[in-house]
Amino acid sequence: MSDVEAKETEIAAEALFVERGARTVLRGVDIAVVRGEVLGVLGPSGSGKSTLFQALAGETDVVSGRVTFRGADVTAQTLWQRAGLGLGYMPQEPSVFWDLTVRQNLALFAQVRRTPARPTLAEEVGLDERLDVPARSLSAGERRRLEFARAVTGSPTVLICDEPFAGVDPIGAERLGQMLAKLAATGVAVLLADHHVEEALSVCTRALLLLDGEVAAAGTPEEFRNHPTVQGRYLGTWRRSLPPPRPTA
Repeated sequence: MSDVEAKETEIAAEALFVERGARTVLRGVDIAVVRGEVLGVLGPSGSGKSTLFQALAGETDVVSGRVTFRGADVTAQTLWQRAGLGLGYMPQEPSVFWDLTVRQNLALFAQVRRTPARPTLAEEVGLDERLDVPARSLSAGERRRLEFARAVTGSPTVLICDEPFAGVDPIGAERLGQMLAKLAATGVAVLLADHHVEEALSVCTRALLLLDGEVAAAGTPEEFRNHPTVQGRYLGTWRRSLPPPRPTA
């Protein structure tokens, strides 16, 4: 890695190995995400995408290798310590406070991040008319948009989104995609994984394929689509097992 690349790299994994019981989930993964790019981490279920994101975010231990944040080794740091450095994280699992309203969820997370609440954030994700609705009453897509809003609270310099489009209607997905692109344009380094491949690739500036815990291909969205390994071992399988159609409301 050149000096310029090193200076621009916001978060990186170097020779990362992670185990789940007797299974090695990540096998020597190397990735580097630079300022202002959207990196899509794609692959079939069980390929290690969520585990990689958990390792980058500090939610899971690594067997060997390291995670760096702006060149500093943060492998031993917790999720909250990394958040203090500028990491925003949207996990795949539900992470809202069910009994709190949308407004209260956003306010509480702003308080935790020690940052002023952004008045326009609910409007930006299309929840401005749902501010006083308890999170448990939201649709799956609305909940996902709330989780996205929480993840970008505090203006992170690195944003990790695991399945951000899951359950989100087409209009909401387009809105989230536009927000991700705008964040990257301001210099935020964005990582995302999603089973809606074309929507993910429409947002990404670069994509990599994770297979059996290893990086099998990488490149621009067009290079990714045309890569022989992507064509042979991923896209064909993906098209035969597409997720259910998106809700229309």
